[in-house]
Amino acid sequence: MKLVFRWFGEKHDTVTLEQIRQIPGVEGVVGALFDIPVGEVWPLEEIMKLKETVERAGLKLEVIESVNVHEDIKLGLPTRDRYIENYKETIRNLAKAGVKVVCYNFMPVFDWMRTDLHKKLPDGSETMEYDHSLIEGVTPDELIERVKEGSEGFVLPGWEWDRLEKLRETFELYKNVDEEKLFENLVYFLERVIPVCEECDVKLAIHPDDPPWSIFGLPRIITNKENIERLLKAVDSPYNGITLCMGSLGANPENNIPEMIRYFGKMGRIHFAHVRNLKFTGEKSFYETAHPSFCGSHDLFEVMKAFHDIGYEGYIRPDHGRLIWGEKARPGYGLYDRALGATYILGLWEAISKMKERYC
Repeated sequence: MKLVFRWFGEKHDTVTLEQIRQIPGVEGVVGALFDIPVGEVWPLEEIMKLKETVERAGLKLEVIESVNVHEDIKLGLPTRDRYIENYKETIRNLAKAGVKVVCYNFMPVFDWMRTDLHKKLPDGSETMEYDHSLIEGVTPDELIERVKEGSEGFVLPGWEWDRLEKLRETFELYKNVDEEKLFENLVYFLERVIPVCEECDVKLAIHPDDPPWSIFGLPRIITNKENIERLLKAVDSPYNGITLCMGSLGANPENNIPEMIRYFGKMGRIHFAHVRNLKFTGEKSFYETAHPSFCGSHDLFEVMKAFHDIGYEGYIRPDHGRLIWGEKARPGYGLYDRALGATYILGLWEAISKMKERYC
């Protein structure tokens, strides 16, 4: 296991590289170029600047999250080939900088969804919450305004405000795209991009839909074991893999996360992992909690044991944390609670390793 920590860059993050460097066990950061418009080529010069900044702090930059996929590719529009060529060029440039894994998603319009970015918990901390009944009661425009207000000026990954200004037009285009068509468009994209990944030794890791069900009638296709397996078989290359995000898949209690880790891990197709916990509050409703098992609805010991059982040597990052101790930061991405999560993950890993060495 290689422990990494998401970082949004000097311009967009309240957390510094110096702080990340002091978290025990963290080897590198998961970065991106957030100022490059979706669909455009990431310039090698800008990638190298980011790499140099990270390495000066004593950390590595081997994982990128995310190189976002242009909406025209998801929609299957005639313009998609130009954007696919740009994506391929970006992968080539990232490979020159030593990047090993690129995380991406294929979610229409919204990369992720929450209905409250600042839910107050009884202990005084703040967290993100999803309540599907609130989704059903508002228009997409209203929800965007709510999220924009809750962002408090921070850049939210996957929520590019200029792109979302064309919301009505985009929704109209998706009227002709069902789950099967979206899957076909994803396969079309991968069939062209994966050969470049193979040439450059860069693994592509699709992120599950968050949450793993339809919102506003939009199709969702990376939601469970069955359709993930279908995708991996459709483009059967070891470079076509997944980001095992237990928070996204785990929002549906029918998804058995340890089982999925063992299944896809034995196939060698888990290239990246996000570990977090959440608490169910009703059907399709939950809020995000601290990482320890007793705080949420998932057993983190069993999750980490599953990774250990498959001999996982890939990248793991502590995922969304609460805002605690008065910290003002991007929702889900403060320093303190994620640092606690990193330590908890390492503690579980050490305990599982020593139990196997000494008692098995």
